Amino acid sequence: MATDERSSWKVFRETVILLVVAVVLAIAVKTFLVQAFYIPSGSMEPGLQINDRILVEKPSYWFSSPKRGDIVVFGDPGGWLNEAENAGPTSAVSKGLEKIGLYPSGGHLVKRVIGVPGDTVVCCDKQGRISVNGTPLDEDEFIDPQQTCDGPQGPGCVPGWKAVVPKGKLFVMGDNRDDSADSSFHLCQSGGDTPCDPSSAFVDEKLVVGRVIALVWPFGRFSIEHRPDVFADVAPATK
Repeated sequence: MATDERSSWKVFRETVILLVVAVVLAIAVKTFLVQAFYIPSGSMEPGLQINDRILVEKPSYWFSSPKRGDIVVFGDPGGWLNEAENAGPTSAVSKGLEKIGLYPSGGHLVKRVIGVPGDTVVCCDKQGRISVNGTPLDEDEFIDPQQTCDGPQGPGCVPGWKAVVPKGKLFVMGDNRDDSADSSFHLCQSGGDTPCDPSSAFVDEKLVVGRVIALVWPFGRFSIEHRPDVFADVAPATK
């Protein structure tokens, strides 16, 4: 084999090896560390809007559970996603890139954790605020402050309504309380005529992929996501 041919083969071989290593690393990062997702609906407005790209980190939940106030990405608990939201990438290229973590994933939901196991979530006080374990939440920092009620879409601001979060489950809500098919939306209302399963309102912790750490696209709205301070004042769950 001529010197030029050997040189070309060496370059080709090294390029292939580098590409394989890059793909393996990308898959490893997606599987264990960080994954990109897109926002499929307006349920997390005003902070996260339709088609925003977000980064989700996974190590935080390796040895602990989600905390109140975290924005989490999780798999569909069953019937929460419509057909369009569950579709994900459509082209062959985007599907391939999604597999290795280089294209935002679909088929998941993005909500804020309001209640963790043992918590009692109540809607609502005279100011329209949700309470967790008797502590009212001032959520104007991250929900639409024009809303007169911070309560869920389903039951609305009904005095005395409450949900007790079972072991291993989460109570999640969208920041856009007027348009979010979340835990509150899936609750069974007393006196309702439609048969339902009360457990369908809660998200199994095992379905959680990770915690949203940043809005990365569009660049003009880049931001780092933090847990709101209001959740630090919530009283512990009653055992």
